[in-house]
Amino acid sequence: MLREPEFTIGIEEEYLLVDRVSRDLASEPPDSMMAECEDSLRGQVAPEFMRAQIEVGTRVYRRVRDAGADLMRLRGTVAEIARRHGLAPIAASTHPFARWEDQHQVHKERYDVLARDMQGAVRRLLICGMHVHVGIADNELRIDLMNQAAYFLPHLLTLSTSSPFWRAQNTGLKSYRLTVFDAMPRTGIPDRFDSYGEYQRMVSHLVGAGVIEDATKIWTDVRLSARFPTLEMRITDVCTRLNDAICIAALYQCVLSMLYRLRLNNQRWRIYPRILVHENRWRAQRYGIDGELIDLGKGSLVPFAELLDEILGLVEEDAQRLECLSEVQNARRILTRGTSADRQLARYKEVRDGGADHDDALRAVVDLLIDDTVDGVKLP
Repeated sequence: MLREPEFTIGIEEEYLLVDRVSRDLASEPPDSMMAECEDSLRGQVAPEFMRAQIEVGTRVYRRVRDAGADLMRLRGTVAEIARRHGLAPIAASTHPFARWEDQHQVHKERYDVLARDMQGAVRRLLICGMHVHVGIADNELRIDLMNQAAYFLPHLLTLSTSSPFWRAQNTGLKSYRLTVFDAMPRTGIPDRFDSYGEYQRMVSHLVGAGVIEDATKIWTDVRLSARFPTLEMRITDVCTRLNDAICIAALYQCVLSMLYRLRLNNQRWRIYPRILVHENRWRAQRYGIDGELIDLGKGSLVPFAELLDEILGLVEEDAQRLECLSEVQNARRILTRGTSADRQLARYKEVRDGGADHDDALRAVVDLLIDDTVDGVKLP
């Protein structure tokens, strides 16, 4: 008999470290800063591939609001320690003007192997994301829900966009991060698998061929975590505002709960061809909340706001049961206020219209990101 999933939740975020004077990335942050972070946040902080990056991860919780409180503590602690070193974290998936060529890799065995194998593709990986783990112990159920949840990934990405600039240029995309990450293998919307056994055979083929050491090097937009009994969502940009991150994590948790509830009633979400979901993924990257996605049931483009209303209606029962209704409904505030990408573009335009040059406007965007990253966060 299938055991009901716990739907526990944990959130991982990656930040960029910037110099408070130049607003450029801190390509060589002092080792003492990471040591202080590790001493204060034992087991919940780690270096990332680039020295200018840092990653935090919450503990495991049953309620998203508790994970959010932990994330608030993590952000606040990193921000305060960074401040003492003349730095600041920004929760944005790209830096407005930094150059990846000027950055330095963290030398750990795993990262050294990546650098050797991926070459130029990984050297450009000056990007940050948010990963959300939801606890689902049964492997067959994890596969089933992964297949169905792929439909909703572009919608989650749309709410999270925070990477409109790259190397001092407005890319015209709300999430440029994914165009960088997609240069890596084993990324994007995952294939459909009929069973956990089929998934294991795929992993075994890759490991047996010597392509990967284990399933941690499968980096699809949603994946079966190789470390935890969770279904890990990886498509989203990191959210600059803490409340946006909590909202998206709650929405993902509720979508999985809703799909499980359908299954109990002998129903399921239709699984669409991967290319159609990828088309919505692209539209989310390009247009964000102002755009339209394909309603794959109707076969027509629909404003994102309408699709979001439908999703919120679908998961309302689950949000009430998981005690996160207010967090989920915050998605409507994101539509009103704009995502980080929208706010960055608006700040750039505002400063340029005020007479500043291009470089000063980009530095003003960094100032916005510094402030928004700790907005509502209690510093220790």
